Amino acid sequence: MATVDTAAAEPHAPPAPSRPCAPLAQRSPSVAVPEQPHASGVSGSPHPDAGGPPPTSTLIGSVQRAMRLLETVAAHTYGAPAKQLARETALALPTTYHLLRTLVHEGYLRREKGLFFLGEAAERLGSSGAQQKRRSAVADTLAHWRDSIGVPVYYAMYRDGEIDIMCVSDSPEAPAVEEWADFRETGHAHAIGKCLLSQLDEDARRDHLSRYPVTSITPYTVRDNDALLRRLARMPRMEPVVERQEYALGTICAAVPITVGTTVATMAMSLPSHQADRLLPAARRLQTEIGRHLGTLTLSISI
Repeated sequence: MATVDTAAAEPHAPPAPSRPCAPLAQRSPSVAVPEQPHASGVSGSPHPDAGGPPPTSTLIGSVQRAMRLLETVAAHTYGAPAKQLARETALALPTTYHLLRTLVHEGYLRREKGLFFLGEAAERLGSSGAQQKRRSAVADTLAHWRDSIGVPVYYAMYRDGEIDIMCVSDSPEAPAVEEWADFRETGHAHAIGKCLLSQLDEDARRDHLSRYPVTSITPYTVRDNDALLRRLARMPRMEPVVERQEYALGTICAAVPITVGTTVATMAMSLPSHQADRLLPAARRLQTEIGRHLGTLTLSISI
């Protein structure tokens, strides 16, 4: 299988000074948990997060009733009237009306001709959950390839005119490359960027370079916009792109193009340059794995 090696034959500029930077990794956002006051009239009640089920005295009944209403409305594709919802949730009718008005006001429900349906706010919650599920599917797949191939694995997309690193899976044994220069602005220098740009048409490439022109990152970086465009024009479609020390000295990378419909994406990997003999076999294995699982990933890669 052919691969495209974009490395320059000879260095042509002094190396840029390195800057300390933490390696890329999957980061879980920190969530601040607000201090929860005790329920009115309950002194010294255990905190709900202390372990085990929360005491009923710390639960908010109106929230529970609102959630029951939302779940009941969701079960009625064609909507349901307030009286039916009150009956099915075992809530008093005045309470049901009060909660329904509040949920409609907040956008979690909508009312049409006396029937209640899920509103845009509730649908956004469902959409966010589905998106998180797709992200998890991609992250799990990358982690599997990271462990089985023994390399850090990256997933990136080109969307809205930008290079977007969607997910990185690495480990202490297979650390990701340090992002010492913004990946979005240096697509000309790394395999991920060149692989994504190679899937665009000429006008889209020139538009990208008008916003992020070629600059020297290391002695091996492509010289200028025209030189990069010539390289991109020579790249065979759907073949891995290999880059050697153009983005970071001591690091080599390979990226495999993925095109699903109008989605332009890539899976990539990196290695220290002293493991150069592993690069092409690992890239071929990654491409094989992608081809084997692309069908199941098709719905997930557009996260």
